[in-house]
Amino acid sequence: MTVKTLEEARKRIKELEKEVAALKAENEELRGRNFGGRRKHDEKWTAAYNDFIAKYEGGKSLMEIVAEGEISRRTAYRYLEYYKSLKR
Repeated sequence: MTVKTLEEARKRIKELEKEVAALKAENEELRGRNFGGRRKHDEKWTAAYNDFIAKYEGGKSLMEIVAEGEISRRTAYRYLEYYKSLKR
C-alpha cells in the first residue's frame, strides 16, 4: 500500500497500532496458557508431595493413599520414586 497524503499516513498508523495491540493481547494470552505436562516443583506440588510422604512414613500403603482420592496411582509411584532417590 502506497501512502500519498499525510491523512492516509495517519490513518494507516492508526490501523497498524490497532493491529499491534491485538497481537500483544494474543501474545499475553499465549504466555499464560498451560501447555500441559507435569507440574514443576512449585508450592502446590511440594505440599502434595509432603502430604504423601507423611502418610507413607506413617505406615499407610501406596494403595491406601491412592484410595483416599487426592492423587492418582501414577503420581503416587512418581512421588515414591522421587522419595527413594532422595534417600540414596
